[in-house]
Amino acid sequence: MTSIMFEFIFKEELLRFTSDKSLGERYWSEISKNYSEKKRHYHNLNHLDNLAGQLLPVKGQIGDWSLIVFAIAYHDIIYNIVKSDNEEQSAAFAGKKLIALNLSEVQKKKCLAQILATKAHQKNEDHDTNLFIDADLSILGAGEKSYDLYTQQIRKEYRLYPDFIYNPGRKKVLLHFLEYQSIFKTDYFREKYEAQAKENLRRELASLD
Repeated sequence: MTSIMFEFIFKEELLRFTSDKSLGERYWSEISKNYSEKKRHYHNLNHLDNLAGQLLPVKGQIGDWSLIVFAIAYHDIIYNIVKSDNEEQSAAFAGKKLIALNLSEVQKKKCLAQILATKAHQKNEDHDTNLFIDADLSILGAGEKSYDLYTQQIRKEYRLYPDFIYNPGRKKVLLHFLEYQSIFKTDYFREKYEAQAKENLRRELASLD
C-alpha cells in the first residue's frame, strides 16, 4: 500500500520546521508502518490520501496548513478496535514527534487538539479544526458504491465481533450522526456531502435491522 500524494505533502511540510532532511524519511517510515497494519482496512494510508485530497480544494481557507497536515498524519496512527482511547494515544504519539520540530507551543497544542477532535466530531470554535473533522467524515457523503465499500472495510476491522454485538453498536453510531441538525460543520462540506450522507446513513441503518 502506498500514499504517494500525502507522503510528498507531509515531507514537504516537515522541511518548513526542520533542516534535518532525513527526519521526513524516518517519520514517514513510522507512519507508513502503522497505517499499513494488516488489521486496517479503512483506517490506512488511503484514508490519509483521501483526507488530503478533500482539504486541498479549501487550502486557502485554512489558517495553518502545516498543522492540518501533521494532524492528518497522526490522527489514527494508534488504532485498536478494543480500546476507547485511540485518539488520546494518537495525540500523545504525535506530541512526542512534534518535539523535534520548530513549532511554537501554541501550534503544538492546536495540532494535538485537532487530533483529539476526531473522537467526537463536535463543532469547534476553530475553523481549521472544523474543516479537518469534516474531511474526516467526508466518506459518509460518498457515492453509494464508495460508501458501501467503506462499510465493508469498517466491518472487516471489527470482524472480532459477531453481528449481534457489532450491529447494535454500529446503529448507535449511525443514529448519533443522524441526530445532528447538520453532520458537517462547514458550509463547504455541508453543501457537498450533507444530503448524500444522510441518505447513506439511513440506508445502512435499514440494512442492519
